Amino acid sequence: MLAFVAFSLRRAWQGFWRNSVMSLAATATMVLMLMLLSGLLILWTGLHSTLDYVQSEVQVVAYLNDSATSQDVTHLTSDLKAMPQVTSVAYVSKAEALRRFQQRQPGVANLVDSLPTNPLPASFEISLRDPADYIDVATYLRGQGVVESVQDIQKTVSQMIAVINIVSTVGIVVMLVVALTVLFIIVNTIRLAVVARSEEIEIMRLVGASDAFIRWPFIFEGAFVGLLGALITIGLLVLIQAPLANLLSGFFNVLPVQASAMVGQNVALIVLATGIGIGVVGSYVSVRSYLSR
Repeated sequence: MLAFVAFSLRRAWQGFWRNSVMSLAATATMVLMLMLLSGLLILWTGLHSTLDYVQSEVQVVAYLNDSATSQDVTHLTSDLKAMPQVTSVAYVSKAEALRRFQQRQPGVANLVDSLPTNPLPASFEISLRDPADYIDVATYLRGQGVVESVQDIQKTVSQMIAVINIVSTVGIVVMLVVALTVLFIIVNTIRLAVVARSEEIEIMRLVGASDAFIRWPFIFEGAFVGLLGALITIGLLVLIQAPLANLLSGFFNVLPVQASAMVGQNVALIVLATGIGIGVVGSYVSVRSYLSR
């Protein structure tokens, strides 16, 4: 068995370099597809990490009328804390809202000071046990006379989910097109190798060689294309990991998402398995179609 595997690997290596132009073309296309796959995985991981963070931080923000009294605030606070969907309730007074605004926008602090009254409303910041509880709490708040408006955070989450779905769909479609192109090139590369060795294959058949004995060197040749493409891709990812992590950190700078964690062992394993898998499948299809004649 080991002798057969060694023989198949040796013949596959020879066949790879015998058709070096087509083999390298297939490898280059494989690298392109695997880079697209890696980029999609990294982007998908970053977006989902962002979504998980946003969902975990979903708050219902209710803005109060200026006519709300301290008794109204106390009563509403007690009611909210009694709701099972609520984990915490924070009251933000008009003065506190103004202080926060001046910290965020120091350039317009003097303009706000020149106004006769504080234009910012008091509000409640309500944390939830589950983002899905947003509708129940928001509906309750909108029924309270002292509440002027409720910030629609759920809309932001829904929009983010829609963006992730669009990016995932477009990325998968593009990747499938490139994967089919790679598969087509590998099939034709192996087919050329099979045709070039057709006389040798016929002689092997005449002396009693099985289809498996003939097939495996070509399957290993396709696996070499996939393995080489995967290793080149992983090498490129290692080289660009630092600048890519910095780029992603800048992109997600408002969120505590570890961009460096997006490029790691899981991506490398997926790239390796995909490359070898497509190489093996392409070779098997090509050799099977020839041997079945």
